[in-house]
Amino acid sequence: MPDFAECCDPAELLDLSGRKGLVVGIANDRSLAWPAALHFRQAGAELAITYVDERTKPHVVPLAARLEAPILLPCDVNAPHDLDAVFDAITDRWGKLDFILHAVGSVPPRDLHGRLTDCSAAGFSQAMHVSVHSLIRMAHLAEPLMRGSGSLITLSYLGGERVVENYNVMGPVKAALEATVRYLAHELGPSNIRVNAISAGPVMTRAASGLTGFAGLLDATARVAPLRRNVTADEVGRAALLFASDYTGGITGEVLHVDAGVHVESPVAAAEMNSKSEES
Repeated sequence: MPDFAECCDPAELLDLSGRKGLVVGIANDRSLAWPAALHFRQAGAELAITYVDERTKPHVVPLAARLEAPILLPCDVNAPHDLDAVFDAITDRWGKLDFILHAVGSVPPRDLHGRLTDCSAAGFSQAMHVSVHSLIRMAHLAEPLMRGSGSLITLSYLGGERVVENYNVMGPVKAALEATVRYLAHELGPSNIRVNAISAGPVMTRAASGLTGFAGLLDATARVAPLRRNVTADEVGRAALLFASDYTGGITGEVLHVDAGVHVESPVAAAEMNSKSEES
């Protein structure tokens, strides 16, 4: 039987050389998708990057340059043809796609800050379309490009599993996203396409800053989490790198918690998180 030195290289590193990836959801250098994209690139992957609109473009263009991204295109998932144009460009340039990081979400502020009970049909529909159906649409467009294997990665949050004060309509939306991950994993598995979610702990991003009481949530999470701290965006990015690599080749339909362990804590701890979030 070979010993460790004969069968394993102790210097082995994650390697995405030759892989092609699409990253949707970079708004600026504080987006959760940004450190993930950096890790993808540092591991050797070539990336297609998108921005939502002309307002976000100036923040994304220099980041795409740092990534040496050969494809940089607008992609508002509410626009009928933006996604199609992105996948057309990928098809024309690469003819294949190995992985996608889906990191988008949107809901009108009035519906985000109000009770779920009072959420408008239009606000609920928008939140579901941007956060959930866009992943389904990307899976549909990516399937013919992921010949032999592929990895779809999306971002979720604990509010999809349990009530987190002030998360409101996004709780049911993230629950739907996680269910979608499981169903896509079931359907795409025969094509060796894996679908997984990262349930990230709270990180101060532009999107998170719109949540009422977010500073209190950060403080409470750091107190009750087993690691007694919050996670960093870089830790979430490294988890995304893992899902894009062959090291998770046998994992699909999974929701991986990168949250310093707060998801394992008791209802008492959850109540403290909710209380602090509400106070803020």
